[in-house]
Amino acid sequence: MAPPAQFQRSTSSSQPSGKGEVSDLKMQLRQLAGSRAQGTDDSKRELFKKAISFMTVGIDVSSLFSEMVMCSATSDIVLKKMCYLYVGNYAKGNPDLSLLTINFLQKDCRDEDPMIRGLALRSLCSLRVANLVEYLVGPLGSGLKDNNCYVRTVAAIGVLKLYHISPSTCVDADFPSVLKTLMLKDPDAQVVANCLSALQEIWSLEAGTSEEASREREAFLSKPVIYYFLNRIKEFSEWAQCIVLDLVAKYIPSDNNEIFDIMNLLEDRLQHANGAVVLATIKVFLHLTLSMTDVHQQVYERIKAPLLTLVSSGSQEQSYAVLSHLHLLVMRAPMLFSSDYKHFYCQYNEPSYVKKLKLEMLTAVANESNTYEIVTELCEYAANVDVPIARESIRAVGKIALQQYDINAIVDRLLQFLEMEKDYVTAETLVLVKDLLRKYPQWSHDCIAVVGNISSKNVQEPKAKAALIWMLGEYSQDMIDAPYILESLIDNWDDEHSAEVRLHLLTSVLKCFFKRPPETQKALGAALAAGLADSHQDVHDRALLYYRVLQYNVSVAECLVNPPKQAVSVFADTQNSEIKDRIFDEFNSLSVIYQKPSYMFTDKEHQGPFEFSEELGSLSVGIESADNVSPAQRVEASDNDLLLSTSEKEESRGPSSNGSAYSAPVYDGLTASQTQLEPAFQNQALPVYSPQDGLAIDDLLGLGPPAAPAPPPLKLNARTVLDPSTFQRKWGQLSVSLSQECSISPQGTEFTASEIAEVDNGSKLQLDVYLDEPKTPFNDDINGFDVLSFWRSNWTRFLDVARMAHDVLAIPVSTVASKSSFSAGGHVIDKYLTEPVDDANDMADVVKHVLLMPKPNSERGCGPIGTPQASSWAGSNL
Repeated sequence: MAPPAQFQRSTSSSQPSGKGEVSDLKMQLRQLAGSRAQGTDDSKRELFKKAISFMTVGIDVSSLFSEMVMCSATSDIVLKKMCYLYVGNYAKGNPDLSLLTINFLQKDCRDEDPMIRGLALRSLCSLRVANLVEYLVGPLGSGLKDNNCYVRTVAAIGVLKLYHISPSTCVDADFPSVLKTLMLKDPDAQVVANCLSALQEIWSLEAGTSEEASREREAFLSKPVIYYFLNRIKEFSEWAQCIVLDLVAKYIPSDNNEIFDIMNLLEDRLQHANGAVVLATIKVFLHLTLSMTDVHQQVYERIKAPLLTLVSSGSQEQSYAVLSHLHLLVMRAPMLFSSDYKHFYCQYNEPSYVKKLKLEMLTAVANESNTYEIVTELCEYAANVDVPIARESIRAVGKIALQQYDINAIVDRLLQFLEMEKDYVTAETLVLVKDLLRKYPQWSHDCIAVVGNISSKNVQEPKAKAALIWMLGEYSQDMIDAPYILESLIDNWDDEHSAEVRLHLLTSVLKCFFKRPPETQKALGAALAAGLADSHQDVHDRALLYYRVLQYNVSVAECLVNPPKQAVSVFADTQNSEIKDRIFDEFNSLSVIYQKPSYMFTDKEHQGPFEFSEELGSLSVGIESADNVSPAQRVEASDNDLLLSTSEKEESRGPSSNGSAYSAPVYDGLTASQTQLEPAFQNQALPVYSPQDGLAIDDLLGLGPPAAPAPPPLKLNARTVLDPSTFQRKWGQLSVSLSQECSISPQGTEFTASEIAEVDNGSKLQLDVYLDEPKTPFNDDINGFDVLSFWRSNWTRFLDVARMAHDVLAIPVSTVASKSSFSAGGHVIDKYLTEPVDDANDMADVVKHVLLMPKPNSERGCGPIGTPQASSWAGSNL
């Protein structure tokens, strides 16, 4: 027996059970399209709900378009709403089918029910199909003159939608002037607000091309219009009040009396329950009183209570938005909020982003009268289970200390943090202690006594380890174990992955060397050797700098790392004042939430993973910026440099100012370190460097003569500068040097210049030497001979021939197609597949011509670091 009908299919209305579900739905809608029987509307509702649910979950039900339109011929408003929703979703993707909706939508726009008229007009304007624009003008004109305020409200927004589809059609129909009339005369506040919003957007977009639109836009900011909106502001909704207040904030009153009149009209808006209205009113008050200092300060006092009330009430998201604006005001006038610091205490149930803002505000409002209470509260947060908040609280304590408030108590609190057995607390405290010692050197004795008891093995964070190493070098005379701690860190050089730590380690060990030479001598030699072999460019450069300065003069090196220091008075701010003012001008916007101006997150040139500030883009180092050089000058400079030989380039650089073989880039201006070192060198004559001094330093530090570094890599211009004919002509003018300073084999063996000179002695070409080598007879068994292994082992003896072999051996043996391996036919190799083509013969002649070119005399050789022979470093990036 068959099961009951109700149990044959039990599927959810939101999930089709098979491929025929949509087809079944289409058939059922078609059956009900022309039916007028009782209960038909209820059946249509169920089918419409099923179609909408399929559309909501992403199932394509566009095939039901015609059936849905036919079923919409009903007086049931619920069915019409669902039909309008369906049509608006699929109209843009099916513009041809959208024509089917025009007739019944235009008919509904003339319905007796104003609700149906408004819904139909809204759906008609939401079709977003360009070829249907002509059908919108008539219904919109009727809707703007409709007796019902709801229809006029929908029509005002419909004009804006029409403008975005076809601006010319909207302007030609004179809809903006109709909206302006409605805005100034319509009794309904919502209609006025919609007209204001639509006109602001339309005239803002038209102002760039139309003078009339510019004048109309300026007319918004006239006194009669502003006072008209202010007198009716209580009639508007919260959304409309925000639009009106944003317009008032742009208005410039004629005198102070007008300012006070506007503020009196808006005084009660500060007590509004909606946070957006309160923030918009505050923006008006702040912008109107910018030129009145005393009144501006009174405004801050007046707006404190509403803002603090909003922070403590409402959702966490609303509290964060209001707190961000309060944070901006606190940073601009911290003294006005110093008595309200308890409102910024963190609560246990607040999210971390709210706590972080409150910590910054507590730091800003701290002064002599409330520092003790604020620091006590912040110290409680240091033991918080939320590690990021604990870190921020410790940083906040350090920032208060840097403001010179209650230094004694704060330093004691920080030193107590070092005794806590928590790695992140110790790490953050070490960084703060370093900054405190830079500003308050008189506290070094108390701080170093505690820092000296910290084991470097327990500090793993790079910034904290760098701070500890800085203190070990700066105060090594007060720390007994400083040289030995530095030596243990140098022994683990390869295990340290942070370049910042390695840089501090080089500087600190050199400082310690000048204060305690016997104990640090070995550590300094090991640090310099490790730094010179380091793969990080900055670490290598600093080690090389210290090594060369030590070779030059030890006293100069001491002045370099231990110059006369002054206490740091002010630490750099993360944001400049211009950016802060720009954010303040954009009060009550996302700029305050993001803490950056709007152009940084809206304009295209400021989007993407690589973001550069305008200040950084204008900086230049050197005598002349590269941006000031024209492309023609760059090409001419490239041509001149290309025509210079190696010896001419060396001569064009000129002798070094200090008599050595090294050269350095010239900077237009003195750095801070040069300014500090200048008095130390004015009264003493600098000795002339000699290679024996460098060897003495090597012996002292336990360094042998290091090998000369490899020449800098060749950097090619990515864009073509010369045309092919000019390049060939200048290529023929170049001389080719076959001498090499040094060469490293793949196995790591280093060949000196003398060993290579045995091959390249000037008497024979490398090709001749290669041809004189013993030859392998062709008849012998050469199965064990590997030509690639031969060139891998002998490429240093025949450099140019090895390059030729590299190109030749990369050529396939024959041009037989690879598919022939799977063919049953025989392999055919004729003379065309074995003979070299004419291009190969021409290439061989070119190589022979290059090899036969005269070789210039090379006077450069290899030598230990610091000797004049190692002039290959001059001008390099080492």
